Amino acid sequence: MDDTMNSSPLLPLHEKTEGSSIHRSISFHTRIKSIFTLKNFFILLGPLLCSIICIFVNDQFDNSSRNMLGVLAWVFAWWLTEAVPMPITSMSPLFLFPIFGIADADVVAHSYMDDVISLVLGSFILALAVEHYNIHRRLALNITLLFCGDPLNPQLLLLGICATTAFVSMWMHNVAAAVMMMPVATGILQRLPSSTSSSSSSEASKFCKAVVLGVTYSAAIGGMSTLTGTGVNLILVGMWKSYFPEADPISFNTWFYFGFPLALLLFFALWAILCLIYCPRSSSPTLSTYLDKAHLQRELDLLGPMAFAEKMTLIILWMTRSITDDIPGWGALFNNRAGDGTVSVMMATLLFIIPNKKQEGEKLMDWNKCKKLPWNIVLLLGAGFAIAEGVRTSGLADELSKTLDFLGQTPYLAIAPSICIISGVITEFTSNNAVTTLLVPLLIQIAQEIHVHPLLLMIPGAIGAQFAFLLPTGTPSNIVGFSTGHIDIVDMLKTGLPLKIAGTLALSLLMPTLGAFVFVKNKSG
Repeated sequence: MDDTMNSSPLLPLHEKTEGSSIHRSISFHTRIKSIFTLKNFFILLGPLLCSIICIFVNDQFDNSSRNMLGVLAWVFAWWLTEAVPMPITSMSPLFLFPIFGIADADVVAHSYMDDVISLVLGSFILALAVEHYNIHRRLALNITLLFCGDPLNPQLLLLGICATTAFVSMWMHNVAAAVMMMPVATGILQRLPSSTSSSSSSEASKFCKAVVLGVTYSAAIGGMSTLTGTGVNLILVGMWKSYFPEADPISFNTWFYFGFPLALLLFFALWAILCLIYCPRSSSPTLSTYLDKAHLQRELDLLGPMAFAEKMTLIILWMTRSITDDIPGWGALFNNRAGDGTVSVMMATLLFIIPNKKQEGEKLMDWNKCKKLPWNIVLLLGAGFAIAEGVRTSGLADELSKTLDFLGQTPYLAIAPSICIISGVITEFTSNNAVTTLLVPLLIQIAQEIHVHPLLLMIPGAIGAQFAFLLPTGTPSNIVGFSTGHIDIVDMLKTGLPLKIAGTLALSLLMPTLGAFVFVKNKSG
């Protein structure tokens, strides 16, 4: 007993206590540092901005519009800083709107599932099926072989790769198209030398830049031509339906009649810019050493013949729901109650019913293959619709539209480029979906005040938001190209700036002419 007591003197106990105190002090400082981080500041920034607006903004706004402005500041602060994951931020209107008295819970929830959201869900499942059966890869190699030329013509090959990407992007989300097509493009480039120590390697490096930039921007341009190619178009259609429920909806075909010619002009502008900067005709002899038709043909042969599962593409049903206003599609059989979402989900359902003829009892798709569904985009679209509805019903659109009153004095032919430039500048620094969500309700209000058809302002605003060509962070498809390592910001600026100017000019030309004919002729706001 005494030995035990002697083996534990008091001095070490004091040392242990002092060490424990130091440890507690370090632990306290660590805890303080972990609390006062930049990310936590950004988390607090949202509710802080909302509180400041709700407390100090009283003169110009009533309670409802002031609260909506505060919620907008909260949501956009979290979106811009990504303090909270974007999908979670996208769900925040579900609790913020009822708390701040902007809308009932049921009304907000309705924005997260309508015909447009159904269209997106169905199209994503179709995109996963296309990816699973390598249809995109087969299509890419076939079209590239067609354009390759013998001997190799680099400019034609670049045209083939870009055209393939744009075509694929027409039928699925542009980000999904970029993700699927970039490995195909970089696979073609793998035979080129990576070193820049010689003139031949330098020409190969320039061609790599042209291809990666071409795929990146072609995905964005192709997506403009159809409703399903980008979330911005879907947001625009949803807002038109929400604000003008009595007006004719913008159908898949109606948009295509305007979007495809616009995309075609931008596509050839992109090709000309890339050929001028990166892909001169003189590079043909050098590139022919590393890249020829035989290599592409071997890639195609490895895929084998097209199987039954690959042939089961039913996209034509989607397009023929309504061919024109005068020539109805099969949707007329159901008194036009079938929307694009109806067809999209029906087609996706058929993928789970039709056998793939590979294994007994196996269907074209199963739910395990759908685990990669991009729910973040679905939730972002829902948030966009909810915010647009909140801005409209709260009266905030009326107040904010006064800040753009100068457009009322703008000549008619200058309205489209003015809006396109405003939207195109903002979209370089934030999500194009977010820009569309905020800007389009204001443009609707301005259109009503200056007695112009709303779509003549809404469409330039929405399309301008898709001209995010200058920075890698402008859109996820830019990040896909930038992450390959073949391009840098200077390359994007050199190509993106003239492309942005070309897009603004093309829109300025088509909006008052073709746009007025397609959208205004049979639609009333």
